[in-house]
Amino acid sequence: MNRGTVVTEALELLDDVGLESVSTRRLAKRLGVEQPSLYYHFGTKKDLLAAMAEAAMAPHADAPLPSPEDDWRAWFQENSRSFRRTLLMRRDGARLHAGSTPTGDLDRIRRKMAFLVSSGVPERDAQMAMLAASRFTVGCVLEEQADTGATDGEDLPDDFPVIAHEEAFEAGLALILGGLGPRSAAPGRTSGAPSPT
Repeated sequence: MNRGTVVTEALELLDDVGLESVSTRRLAKRLGVEQPSLYYHFGTKKDLLAAMAEAAMAPHADAPLPSPEDDWRAWFQENSRSFRRTLLMRRDGARLHAGSTPTGDLDRIRRKMAFLVSSGVPERDAQMAMLAASRFTVGCVLEEQADTGATDGEDLPDDFPVIAHEEAFEAGLALILGGLGPRSAAPGRTSGAPSPT
């Protein structure tokens, strides 16, 4: 048993039972070891959850970084979509991620920020837009993963719109991007780029 094995099994346990039911006792039983042996790899459950959150982000963390010739608007959209897809890959993925610190991803974040700035987005606006998009995405996935679909809008007034999760996400993302666009110094490279609206 090594650290990677523990994290892999912990993520499988997460998918099976949900975040509320993930415990070191259950994980030790799944691994066929005594519970104290887990503390050789992780001093606390919080340390284990942080490692799980980082590992769960691997599909997004492995996505290609932007190239200088990329349209920044199209990249911004796809980066947020990739983040959403990755959160949805795991049961309670958004809850697992919420509050985690991306310590293993700092260099990638810096390179993404540098791309936006070099594309004409003011540095502070680029920082705030990335933060807003990240938190918006986590919030959307939290709602989506908490939605059991039991009522399907039956308890809402007839004139209240029932909007699918992906549609709501795309609309909100377009609004964030639409607010950022006019603040950038450069219009961006538009060849093949989807409209932000």
